[in-house]
Amino acid sequence: MFRQTSPGVRRVGAVSLAAATAVLFTAVAGAPAVGAVDTSETVDNCESLREAGDNFAELCLSADETGTPAAYVAPGVDEIASTPNLKQIANLPKSGAFAREASYNTDMAFQGDYAFVGNYDGFTIYDVSKPSAPQVTSQVVCPGSQNDLSVFGNLVFLSVDSSRNDDSCNSTSQSANIKTSWEGVRIFDVTDKASPTYIKAIETDCGSHTHTLVPGKNDGNLYVYVQSYSPSNNAADCKPPHDKLSIIKVPLANPTAAAVVATPNLFPDTLGANSTSGCHDVTVYPELDLAAGACMGDGILMDISDRENPVVLSRVRDANFAFWHSATFNNAGTKVVFTDELGGGSSATCNATIGPKRGADAIFDIVGSGANRSLEFKSYFKIPRENTSTENCVAHNGSLIPAMGRDIMVQAWYQGGISVWDFTDSANPQEIAYWERGPISASRLVLGGAWSTYYHNGYIYSSDIQKGLDVLKLTDPRTDNARAIAFGELNVQSQPSYPSCTEVITERRNGGLTVKSGVVCLDGATVNGGVNVAPGASLIAFNAKINGGVKANGASVVSVVESQVNGGLTALGAKASVRDSKVNGSVKIDS
Repeated sequence: MFRQTSPGVRRVGAVSLAAATAVLFTAVAGAPAVGAVDTSETVDNCESLREAGDNFAELCLSADETGTPAAYVAPGVDEIASTPNLKQIANLPKSGAFAREASYNTDMAFQGDYAFVGNYDGFTIYDVSKPSAPQVTSQVVCPGSQNDLSVFGNLVFLSVDSSRNDDSCNSTSQSANIKTSWEGVRIFDVTDKASPTYIKAIETDCGSHTHTLVPGKNDGNLYVYVQSYSPSNNAADCKPPHDKLSIIKVPLANPTAAAVVATPNLFPDTLGANSTSGCHDVTVYPELDLAAGACMGDGILMDISDRENPVVLSRVRDANFAFWHSATFNNAGTKVVFTDELGGGSSATCNATIGPKRGADAIFDIVGSGANRSLEFKSYFKIPRENTSTENCVAHNGSLIPAMGRDIMVQAWYQGGISVWDFTDSANPQEIAYWERGPISASRLVLGGAWSTYYHNGYIYSSDIQKGLDVLKLTDPRTDNARAIAFGELNVQSQPSYPSCTEVITERRNGGLTVKSGVVCLDGATVNGGVNVAPGASLIAFNAKINGGVKANGASVVSVVESQVNGGLTALGAKASVRDSKVNGSVKIDS
């Protein structure tokens, strides 16, 4: 997810909300579409890759420049290789206006039974109520790379980091040197998933390469942290220095009043490392008032207690990192995984020449407390498989898997495929599963592979640049219990928390169980007796058998999934969920 531009040149494309009421709806692959595709770009030449944004122009480097060796033994073109515990259960190819090679799929978000997937030419809403058979609900054509997106309630936000002649969905590319050019954030109303409505555009300096949603503190506002970079003295609205965020405030009662309210400088004393002039991605952990920023040459930890005034707590650099790309917290908020997008995501960097420390993940522990918190490097992780010279491969977007008592994430590696890895021991990460396709082509490097791969409510969803939407099922005793956790809405860069087990029980317990405090997790356990959960404490049961009733009035969280309760279950005043379970008695929970 990056962009690198030549000096004095910035990306093209944009729109002004002038045409918001003139959005066109046409049938595309059986679903509505908005706007018209900009067909001026093709993928077969270096100039088009430069205009596409990100750092994709790195693809134009020679083998000598990237250190790419001869091809290694790997799955053949479009062949599948995987560990037995990770299997594909569905694929829905790109279609309609997004079928062409240059229509790159990008980031993802989830809400209820829907998955939202960005594309350089717009976005698609999928019905994933049956994960093994996803269906297109609607396709919105609205060009403007990268169209990374997020969802909040009835609103979808899209990042546009290619300069456009206006902010409409019918816009065309236009040089950022022209003052009237536009780029920034678009907002759609998706109350009707079959017919999204374009309602607002907000222009931001240097556009919006990515963005992150940050809920306000019970004030009726939503904040959007806009990340952008690569300023140019020739750009009308993006001149250096640009070591800042653009912060948009969205009044949820009146989202069309959204506007930029702050542009904090994250590096006020000195420019960021090397080419840092802005940030690529920021992941927030709203419940902990923390954020981790991948700012091209720097990794930073921020306090976001004041949503409009983030404060940098710690700043790190790494000689092995070429481009700090994205960040992921563990659930406890005690670790951060940063990714390095070496080669712009378009080069073959998963090979012996590049080695295990470049184009990899770096794991940092968060040490100290309060204003004295800092990032402490622990180790690197990179997939151990060597890819061919026609496969772009590097660390990219991933998410936590809410496994009991472990820090495990699933991650996209472009044509390196999908990796599931455990970093519970920060210094000794281990891969536990993988799935990958062979190269798209044996003769040329076609930009492709998994852009974002996220775990959501029991399944792994992957947005493949060329192949469309993949759905996979992970079956592993270390992660199966993650099915006990479900989110109604998921934006990975706005990281939600889930209950952290203070005790995990896997064996038989006789005489019942009393949970006095903390979070007790039953993972395949049998309890011969009733379970009593004290007010404020929590119980999570997965694949468990409770030979007695469950009493949990006033508890914090009660989650019973794929389990059997031989008695009644009462959890009034708690956040309670009973899914795919058999309860031989009355169930009393708040609806």
